[in-house]
Amino acid sequence: MRYVSTRGEAPPLGFEDVLLSGLAPDGGLYVPESWPRFDAPTLAGFAALPYHEVAARLVAPFTEPDIDEATLAGIAAASYAGFDHPAVAPLVQLDSNDWLLELFHGPTLAFKDYALQLVGRLFDHALARRGERVTIVAATSGDTGSAAIEACRDRAGIEIFVLHPEGRVSEVQRRQMTTVDAANVHNIAVEGTFDDCQDLVKAMFGDPRFRAECRLTAVNSINWARIAAQAVYYVTAAVALGAPHRPVAFSVPTGNFGNVFAGYAARRMGLPVDQLVIATNRNDILARFLETGTMEIGEVVPTISPSMDIQVSSNFERLLHDFVRRDGAAVRRALDRFRQSGRMTVAAVTMARIGELFAAGPLSDDETRRTIAAVFDGAHIMLDPHSAVGYGVGRERRRDPEIPLIAMATAHPAKFPEAVETATGARPDLPPRLAAVMARPERVVTMANDVAAIKALMRERIGLRGAA
Repeated sequence: MRYVSTRGEAPPLGFEDVLLSGLAPDGGLYVPESWPRFDAPTLAGFAALPYHEVAARLVAPFTEPDIDEATLAGIAAASYAGFDHPAVAPLVQLDSNDWLLELFHGPTLAFKDYALQLVGRLFDHALARRGERVTIVAATSGDTGSAAIEACRDRAGIEIFVLHPEGRVSEVQRRQMTTVDAANVHNIAVEGTFDDCQDLVKAMFGDPRFRAECRLTAVNSINWARIAAQAVYYVTAAVALGAPHRPVAFSVPTGNFGNVFAGYAARRMGLPVDQLVIATNRNDILARFLETGTMEIGEVVPTISPSMDIQVSSNFERLLHDFVRRDGAAVRRALDRFRQSGRMTVAAVTMARIGELFAAGPLSDDETRRTIAAVFDGAHIMLDPHSAVGYGVGRERRRDPEIPLIAMATAHPAKFPEAVETATGARPDLPPRLAAVMARPERVVTMANDVAAIKALMRERIGLRGAA
């Protein structure tokens, strides 16, 4: 498998180089040159396999020949061994044809674990084989940071710097990052929004000298390995409900578009996905885009679903690349206009094709609370606010009630206890993994939205660790 940039000006690379690079040197995102396809008998056979075996078989076409399937099988088995549910990603029925896909059974109790536990070990494997070190820099709106830290802590070949927006993640989310006592973990609270954090990371990658000096790479969903690993739970959920002989629909609470793009990837690989619902909160740039064909940046509004408080959805670039028939020059022109003006309009014919698969809608905070309360009253299940957005919008925007709707439960409700208690009158029990972080000291530095100052801090930290 070879990979190309969405902007068409970077040379094709193999999997390991894409894994360790993160962002392409032309500023684009890597995508596979072609999509692997799984036939109906192969997909049906996945229903009889444990999660880690499906992961190895599904991801293998993306890693070959750099990592063979036997090696990948061992990495996948180790990646999911510590998850606290035997199914790893279990389905729970909410209504006659409504299902919840629980993606909070990993070490940090959020869906990011399902990719990053695998990606962290892939990094380890590649770096050990090459005898190299890298610096991971990540922007997080909440859950990516803790999942990335948990996957990369104490790994000999990795320094990891995580930028989060100060005061815009929940206390539990913050403490899951800042209480990790590992010398290679560095937390930076940025005075700004998640989009500011994401812009800082992009600026670092856009500086060739700094990027080479620090050997920068990424574990955000700009890294292709994240997308490949996330496609796995779409497949396991769908085949559990009768795919490929039965179509399914998914509703995904979405900020940066990575998770829902993984569903699109699964469809390109042969999974019969009838509809992908993009569920947003008040930061509804994607919902407005699906309605109007124009993507326009607005102000980031704080909500009770803070991981979705995003206006610039990086992974949309991958979808656009596919829908303009992989014309990298067209993608670059569109993204240049968007960066300059904060606005991008997509041709009506392209929007019509996107609309055949995707639907979108927003949910306000009050509607989110009502959804949490309704599910708690009806099914005695607690939803965190992000999962409630996914389920609420999914029920509103589904096209065919005869097709199973699978809503993504992306975080454990105990990560957002105040919002859940306000909606239901009951406070979610704190799992032991979360209870422990509330008592530990925090390790974090607060900094202005200043890329030069953050680069200087990173150079200092990397230098001190290198000298040690």
